[in-house]
Amino acid sequence: MSIGGEQRRRELGLATVVMLSLFWPVPGLAAPSQDPELKKTNPALLFKDGQNALAKGDLDTASTDFEKVLKLDPRSGAAHANLGVIAMRRKNWDRALAELHEAQKLTPQMTGIRLNIGLVQYRRANYVEAIPPLESVVREQPDSSQARYLLGLCYTFVEKYDDAVKALEPLWPKFSDQFVYLYVLGNAAFRVGNKELDEKASRRLIEVGGDSPEFHLLMGKALLTRNDDQKALEEFQKAAVGGDSLPFLHFELGVTYWRMEKFDAALEELRKDIAIEPEIGYNYEQLGRVYLQVGREEDAEKAFLEAVKREPRLPTALVELSKIHLRKGDLQSASREAESAVKLAPKNQNAHFLRGQVLQKLGRSQEARAEFAEASKIMAAGVERDRSLVDKRATADPELAQQP
Repeated sequence: MSIGGEQRRRELGLATVVMLSLFWPVPGLAAPSQDPELKKTNPALLFKDGQNALAKGDLDTASTDFEKVLKLDPRSGAAHANLGVIAMRRKNWDRALAELHEAQKLTPQMTGIRLNIGLVQYRRANYVEAIPPLESVVREQPDSSQARYLLGLCYTFVEKYDDAVKALEPLWPKFSDQFVYLYVLGNAAFRVGNKELDEKASRRLIEVGGDSPEFHLLMGKALLTRNDDQKALEEFQKAAVGGDSLPFLHFELGVTYWRMEKFDAALEELRKDIAIEPEIGYNYEQLGRVYLQVGREEDAEKAFLEAVKREPRLPTALVELSKIHLRKGDLQSASREAESAVKLAPKNQNAHFLRGQVLQKLGRSQEARAEFAEASKIMAAGVERDRSLVDKRATADPELAQQP
């Protein structure tokens, strides 16, 4: 088994891998009184009210209460942590990280804060940055299935497959009836040549999956990675028999047809997935890649713009947009997009080389030379990791990035 290497956000119905209680509120303090006047000056009472509001889903009230706590007690790590939780639920990742990092400074012993920091970085597709806080949680709490599973996924996305196996294999007793866990574990085992574990995960996946659409979808993905496009197509077609509206199925069919250079079929399948999941950026990104392949640059530009509007952290879409705008002479847009791509994929030589080209056109020769030098340095070091920017056959793994 094996997977590609990109990311995107949205919960997937492939399998209930694990229901993590990650948006956790910090335990509150007992309330000595319900006197309204006392609450105004008592951070413990305000904190309790904030917790109650958070438990009810009243994020505005909870946020107001925790902010009042901080005015009375600026060193309340718990209040910062819960403001981070509120920001997570609102998907305001920048605010979440700021609050959680402040909470971590004030209460470094609380592993739950680091777990949430790891999750925020995961949701932002910053897998490298997610690893250290998750590793620290696993070191202190080896039995934390939440942190361990997230860590294993992060290792997989950055292609540290040996570490992924070490993180994921201990979860077998709890997770061996979950499709995606078995698929990711088998993928990592396959990558490191652990034939015994690969076959074990494969057998179990067949036992658990049976003839379900979800099973055929995952098997198709595994075959895609092994470059057996025809057999992958057959598995996806089997999945479609009982699950035509299965999330990401038409995306995978579109990718398969694209790899087989059946571009009309690829476009049709991607449009189907867009109809099912109109807010998923990866559909539009892949649509743009197909349009480029058939010479429809205007349509490709529109598709890439739709992709980054929904998901600003797609380096491939940003690189392709920058190339298009560079060809059109729109240097300001090209520069902005190339700079964003470099920030998202700092170890990608193509992104640096492209930014160098744009800077050179802008007359910023010194900065351009620095980018060209960085591209050469990366190429010489052999650390190019973002295959999606250099390999036509590379595919996204949007559904896996939704776990947990």
